[in-house]
Amino acid sequence: MEKAPSLKHKEEFRKLLAKYHPNEAAQQLFQKLNFVVLSGVTGGGRNTVMYRLVERDNYYFIVSDTTRPPKVRDGKLEEDGVQYWFRTEEEILADVRAGNYLEAELIHDQQVSGVSLRELEKALQSGRIAIDEAEYGGVNNIARANPHAYIIGLLPPSFDEWQRRLDKREAVTMGEYANRMRTAKKVIENMLERPYFHIVLNDSIDEAAEDIKAVVAGTYPPAKNSYSRQVAEEILVEVKDKLVRLETGSNANAHVA
Repeated sequence: MEKAPSLKHKEEFRKLLAKYHPNEAAQQLFQKLNFVVLSGVTGGGRNTVMYRLVERDNYYFIVSDTTRPPKVRDGKLEEDGVQYWFRTEEEILADVRAGNYLEAELIHDQQVSGVSLRELEKALQSGRIAIDEAEYGGVNNIARANPHAYIIGLLPPSFDEWQRRLDKREAVTMGEYANRMRTAKKVIENMLERPYFHIVLNDSIDEAAEDIKAVVAGTYPPAKNSYSRQVAEEILVEVKDKLVRLETGSNANAHVA
């Protein structure tokens, strides 16, 4: 069972990120980019869908920095520069102080990840549409920095299907599972509350990728977005119910993903 990483400088990160602003160079670069950002729950398939778009279409995957160590995914250890840039706390802390991230965030209260100025430069040079994922705070920062960015909430097609995918993904402690449910609550509430979100359901990778392309092209059907919002509301109800049962101890045999 996977042990959650810990941060030595958590409180310093928390203080810096609470009032974080990117430096002028990062802001200017971002304004020049076509940028798509995905927000979603753990196990919702954000990376898989992004890889499909990068593989088949005119998209550039922004490789975020993170303080967490590589994980085993699908039987293979993550690689530096592929899924993430795995950097030390001290390296990321220095760049946060210098404003060298477009956005950076404390995730699950145990790791810091962010979009670096280095990656923005690479994306611009590629001439392609930049795509990345971010948590709820980072997404909101990106929307404020560039109102023309495409902000997309990506979710599984149902709560039960999401839990099944989590089961297959990795084993975590009950405490970590509860932590992820708390984060999911914030993520889904955020995408339902913010008017700039388009919500896409990841029932199949290809269909989700096509829906994201439709959002960018301005052809995503309003009816489909409305249905996806309804599903998001239903998942949120299930998440809140799960949290109540976990926190009151009435679900002793609660799901561990």
